[in-house]
Amino acid sequence: MLWTQALWFSAGLVALVLGASALVRGASRLALSLGISPLVVGLTIVAFGTSAPEMAVSTAAVLDGQGDIAVGNVVGSNIFNVLFILGVSALIVPLVVHAQLIRQEIPIMLGASLLLLALGLDGSISAWEGALLLALLVVYTGFLVIQSRKEGAKGPSEFDDAIQTAPPGGWDAHWVAQVGLVVAGLVMLVVGSDWLVGAAVVFARAFGVSDLVIGLTIVAAGTSMPEVATSLTAALKGERDIAVGNVVGSNTFNILGCVGLSGLVAGSSGLGLAPSVLNFDLWVMLAVALACLPVFITGREIARWEGAVFLGYYVAYVTYLVLAAQQHEALEAFSATMLGFVVPLTIITLVVAWLRKPSVPTS
Repeated sequence: MLWTQALWFSAGLVALVLGASALVRGASRLALSLGISPLVVGLTIVAFGTSAPEMAVSTAAVLDGQGDIAVGNVVGSNIFNVLFILGVSALIVPLVVHAQLIRQEIPIMLGASLLLLALGLDGSISAWEGALLLALLVVYTGFLVIQSRKEGAKGPSEFDDAIQTAPPGGWDAHWVAQVGLVVAGLVMLVVGSDWLVGAAVVFARAFGVSDLVIGLTIVAAGTSMPEVATSLTAALKGERDIAVGNVVGSNTFNILGCVGLSGLVAGSSGLGLAPSVLNFDLWVMLAVALACLPVFITGREIARWEGAVFLGYYVAYVTYLVLAAQQHEALEAFSATMLGFVVPLTIITLVVAWLRKPSVPTS
């Protein structure tokens, strides 16, 4: 039984890697044809496409009466996206941060996180609150596209070279082939995520892990594998604004789209939020979003050491969840060490790095 699930898990990973490669290639080629900047492609087409597994899993979980998995999937994915994906990507190659991310997209992601926290304080996301989140997603997407086309009409920008045009006469030079690559990539991403998550959940439940912890860790990481593959592929190809924009756009989409649709599907009963999510995990998600600002502003680059800090904090977060789930005796000492030493040291380091770096224009 378990060896069969291991095969599905492996097949899912292969499908995710192939799908991410096709999606990045097709989307980046299509960007020039549509007159949309690579950054906005990362924030919309790529980010929304790679977040499709989160939406599918969260919606299916609500329909199956497993609201904890739905909520844990979104919150856990947002934490995973920033700490793990940006951390690993920056370790491979330092990531240049587009000025638009600092002045516009990060604040929007922060606003969406705060809105989710405010709406969930009563313990659930109602149908009308879900509709509100979805409406905001439509407005946000429309704004990005209109803004990009206006900026494109003014002439080339410093980021126009972030993607490469298809060679004349190449098989993917026509928009039909480019759309085909995007569609094929999305199909492989969704199917691959389904295989991977299904196998991972079987493994987790075999060890008696709760639905909420599964959602925050296994399912969150599994449904974020498209973002992992897409961001890493984009970074290695030199399309680093797509790599960063994909993560930021995915987080905004997860909150507005996935939670919004899940709230609508839940109907009159609402999408319930567990007390542990309200008291801890949502605050971690907000803190992670806030951490992006000082890191991104220091030189408009995510350096390797900053990527290592992100990755270390994700390991610490998962360790805390595992210890808390088991009520392990080491939990108190671990928490005290993190809050009393590691977190303050990290804050001091970031502040010093921020003060020592020369100011960089944001436009």
